[in-house]
Amino acid sequence: MTFDVARVRGLVPALGDGWAHLDGPTGMQVPEQVATAVSSALRAPVSRPGGVFPASLRGGAIVEAARRAVGDLVGADPKGVVLGPGPAPLLERLADALGSEWSLGDEVVVSRLDDLANVAPWERAAQRAGGRVLTAEIDVETCELPSWQYDELLGERTRVVAVTAACPAIGTRTEVAAIARKVHALPARSTGVEPLLVVDATAAAPYLPLDLDTMGADVMVLSAAAWGGPPVGALVFRTPDLLDRLPAASLDASARGPERLEVGDAPWALLAGLVASIDYLAELDDNADGTRRDKVLTSMSSVRSHQDDLTAYLVSELRFLPGVMVIGEPPRRIPVVAFTVAGRTAREVAERVAEHGVCVVTDTGDSGALEVLGGAEVGGVVRVGLAHYSTRAEIDTLVSALARL
Repeated sequence: MTFDVARVRGLVPALGDGWAHLDGPTGMQVPEQVATAVSSALRAPVSRPGGVFPASLRGGAIVEAARRAVGDLVGADPKGVVLGPGPAPLLERLADALGSEWSLGDEVVVSRLDDLANVAPWERAAQRAGGRVLTAEIDVETCELPSWQYDELLGERTRVVAVTAACPAIGTRTEVAAIARKVHALPARSTGVEPLLVVDATAAAPYLPLDLDTMGADVMVLSAAAWGGPPVGALVFRTPDLLDRLPAASLDASARGPERLEVGDAPWALLAGLVASIDYLAELDDNADGTRRDKVLTSMSSVRSHQDDLTAYLVSELRFLPGVMVIGEPPRRIPVVAFTVAGRTAREVAERVAEHGVCVVTDTGDSGALEVLGGAEVGGVVRVGLAHYSTRAEIDTLVSALARL
């Protein structure tokens, strides 16, 4: 497996600005083929699917192509792919649909590692039903999410377990498969309804080969913007039949399958860009061949190998700097690293490294894992996230800028 980062950088025109874009947690820069796909779709005649004229047929073809592309990305049936504006609204719709059938005392389990998008909707749904919210905590030294604690958190009233595949704040990868086995070992309710594992793969998808069945997720949520795609997302159901058992959010009461959770007309141009962005991921390793699914697995494995080396280098260089404290030591991580600098707020650090042409992300540290770790008490936390186009030279630029603080 090979990974030619110089070739990949040539696919992303925004990198011509000369900045070191280490702001991966906010979304990656857009490849040329994605921008071209969006603009081409905007210029073409496209209409709502269902008609017999070419523009309508083109609209339907774009939607189906988007479902197939997402299915190829995570190894899922396209019939279980719900398309929408992004993780937060999609998870809100899912929580509303599932929560409408909950009753007093039902429970949801969320995680301290998760982004609020996969926590707040479940908290609100449980509150409306008179249910309880239980939280899986992190190991404050390693920032891992121990799977053993789910033995105590899960029970006969568990309806949903929401967990992230990787933490966008500190980079920890979660033992999703181990948690899934515990969730699926729970007995079904007397109504025949089994508890569901909802996995937020937004932070993991740009870096790792994903497989819905291997992870054991019942529902997975994705954001294309995370890997350089357009601002659209998807909910992926491992069992497409589940969609027809959920209350519909669609304006069309007769909608079936994924359309039951899709509201309004599809953003045709953005969905065309979604397809192009997954093709981009499949082609990151120029030696990848076979089906698109095959190429995705090969390319993302190459990405993981390349970025594991870069991440190890980044962490070792940051730990060497006086006054810099890297947060957590998870043995399994994505290339996202959080750190603080003694005597400096996160904002001050970001401003100083920006003077040297480096983009980093600041976090107030008042929610999720960073709240538990006291991020707000030290003036916030700086987050660095690598991308497919990141280089060792860019890491050196960051380290040099921090050394001057």
